[in-house]
Amino acid sequence: PKMLRFSRQLFGPVFTPKMCLAKADFHCTASDLRLQKLSRLRIVDNSAIGRAAMMEGTPPKIIHVYSKKKFGYTGDKVLVTIKGEMKKAIIVGCHENQPALQPRFDTNNAVLVDEAGSPLGTRILVPIPTHLRKKLKDMSRTKGADYTKLLSIATTFV
Repeated sequence: PKMLRFSRQLFGPVFTPKMCLAKADFHCTASDLRLQKLSRLRIVDNSAIGRAAMMEGTPPKIIHVYSKKKFGYTGDKVLVTIKGEMKKAIIVGCHENQPALQPRFDTNNAVLVDEAGSPLGTRILVPIPTHLRKKLKDMSRTKGADYTKLLSIATTFV
């Protein structure tokens, strides 16, 4: 007891491991890295509105995901708000954990497209996942829009 009082005077209150666990600030649930409504994106093409939004520091947000699930994944079409306008975009990279042999990106990347599926920019500035080629070609056949133009303006594939 004397030693305990002496150590309290020198070092302050003594914490037992049980007390430290009670005071720990951690969450038991995993963080949600999926793309859903109000998720922020990074526009990675060189379209004028995309560059202006990224320079201004107000990233676009998803307001609708065009899929049966409520979450957006690589290759899905989404509706975004960017500088007060509503534009459609294709997700070309996700921050969430990916299946085997599919790259995971540091940010959630998207490319702006018009109603016909043509990209608004003339160049995509980040690498595009290779598995997106097949997905976009299949989407082009079923939806009627030509999403393969995204593949032609991409600079690199990973």
